[in-house]
Amino acid sequence: MSGAATTALPSGPRRMLVTVCAMSATIMQALDTTIANVALPYMQGSLGASMDQINWVLTSYIVAAAIMTAPIGWLANRFGTKRLFIICVIAFTTASLLCGLAQSIEQMVVFRLLQGMGGAALVPLSQSVMLNSYAPEERGQAMAIWGMGVMLGPIMGPTLGAWLTDNYSWHWVFLVNLPVGILTTVGLLLFMDDSKPQGGVRFDWFGFLALAVGIGSLQLMLDRGEQVGWFEANEIWIEAFVSAAGFYFFFAHSFTTKAPFIRFELFRDRNFVSASLFMVLIGVTLFGTMALVTPFLQNVLNYPILSAGMLLASRGIGTLVAMMAVGRLLKLIPARYLVLTGLSITAFTLWEMTGFTDYTSSRTIGIFSVVQGIGLGLVFVPLSTVAFATLDPHLRTEGAAILTLIRNIGSSIGISMVIAQLTNTTVKMHAHLTEYVTPFHNALQMPDVARVVNMATDQGRAILDNLITQQAAIIAYGNDFKLLMVLTLSAIPLAFLIRTPKAAVAAGDHESVLD
Repeated sequence: MSGAATTALPSGPRRMLVTVCAMSATIMQALDTTIANVALPYMQGSLGASMDQINWVLTSYIVAAAIMTAPIGWLANRFGTKRLFIICVIAFTTASLLCGLAQSIEQMVVFRLLQGMGGAALVPLSQSVMLNSYAPEERGQAMAIWGMGVMLGPIMGPTLGAWLTDNYSWHWVFLVNLPVGILTTVGLLLFMDDSKPQGGVRFDWFGFLALAVGIGSLQLMLDRGEQVGWFEANEIWIEAFVSAAGFYFFFAHSFTTKAPFIRFELFRDRNFVSASLFMVLIGVTLFGTMALVTPFLQNVLNYPILSAGMLLASRGIGTLVAMMAVGRLLKLIPARYLVLTGLSITAFTLWEMTGFTDYTSSRTIGIFSVVQGIGLGLVFVPLSTVAFATLDPHLRTEGAAILTLIRNIGSSIGISMVIAQLTNTTVKMHAHLTEYVTPFHNALQMPDVARVVNMATDQGRAILDNLITQQAAIIAYGNDFKLLMVLTLSAIPLAFLIRTPKAAVAAGDHESVLD
C-alpha cells in the first residue's frame, strides 16, 4: 500500500464507519474459524457423510485460508486495497450462502474452500485499514478495537454455533454471515478510501506455488495427524515430505531472485520479528487452551455444549476488558512491560489450570478464564501495535498478512500438539493406573465401593474402567496445561527485544510511547 502514507487520514463519522466495516469483516472471518465445529455432527447426518469426510469441512477451510493469506500484500498493491477488500467480502459472503445451501458433502467441501479463499484476506486487510486510518499516537487504541474481533471471534464461535444449531439448524452457522457481509460491502463502497494500484508489479508464480505447497501440506499434516495416527500413517509422511520440499524450494528461490514473492525486508525490522515470534506463541496458547478446555468441560465435567460455551466465553470477557484499557495504557507504559505483565498473568492461570479436576467448580473455571483473557489481551494488542511501529508504511498490508499467517500456523501447531499430547498421556496413564487396580486393593474392598464397583461383574468392571479413564484424562489435561505454561514462560525474555528506534524518538514520533 504505497499510497497509504500520503493519503489523508479519514476523520469523524467516516473514520468510525470505516472502523465498523473493518471490524465486522474481522469478526466474520474470526468466527468462522470455530463456529462450524459444533455443527459437524448435524452436518454429517444431513449430508450423509462419514466421519472422515465431514472433517474435510474444517480442513478445506483452514488449508484454503492459509494458502491465500500469503499473497494478500501483492494483491493489495496490484489491485488496490479497497477493491480487493470488497471483492473478498463479497466472495466470503457468497460462499457462506452456498455453504448454507449445500446438499452434499462434495458441495460443502468445495464451498468451504471458496469461503476460506475469500476469508483469508479479511483479517490482514482490516488490520491494514485500521493502521492507515489512525494517526501514530492513536494506533494502540485502534489495534485494541481491531484485536477484539480477532480474539473474541474464535472464543465466541463455538457458543454461537451451538446456539444457532440447537435453536434453528446447522445451515444458520453459515447464513448468519449474509446480513453482516452485505452491510460491510455497502459500507466499504461508500466510506473507504483506496490506495493507488501498482500496475507494473510482477507476480512471482514459482515462489507462490512453492509456498502454497509447503503451507498447504503442513496444514493438512497438522489437521489430519490426530485422525490417522500421526507418523504411523503413510499419509502424514507424504505430507511432511511435500511440505519440507515446498518450503525448501520457496526459500531457495526467494534468496536467489531479484523480486521474491515475499519481501524479506519485513524481517529486517526488529519489532516486526519480535511480534512474529510472539504471534506463534499466541496462536499456540489461545487455540491450544481452547482445544483443551472445551473437551475438559464436556467430557470430564459433563457440561452441555451451551454451558461449556458460556464458560469458555468468560475468557472473552477478560480479553474485552483488557483491550478496552490497553489502548490507553500504551500511552503511559512501554509495550514490553505490558507484554511481560500479560505473559506472567497467562502463565499463572495455566499453572492454576494444572490443578483442575472433576471436582473443580464452574466458578473457579470462570474466574481463571477471565483472568487468562486479561493476560492474552495485554499481550496481543501491544504486539499488534509494535509490529508496525517502525515498519515502512508500504509494507503494512504485507506485514499484516504475514502476521496473520504466522498466527494461524501457530494455532494449528498448538491444537495438534496439545491434542496429540493429551491422547498419548491419557493412554499411558490409563495403563499406569490400571497396574494398581486389583481385587486386593483396600479401597475396592470397602462395602460401599464394592456394591457399585464389583470387579466380578461386567458392569462393575466397566464402571471401574470409566473411572480410571477419567482420572488418566485429568492427569493428561494437567500435563498439557503445564506444557503451555512452560512455553509461555520461555517467551518472557523475547519481550526485551521490543523497542522503538532512537531516530523515531529524536524526531518526536508519537510512537515513542511504545518505549
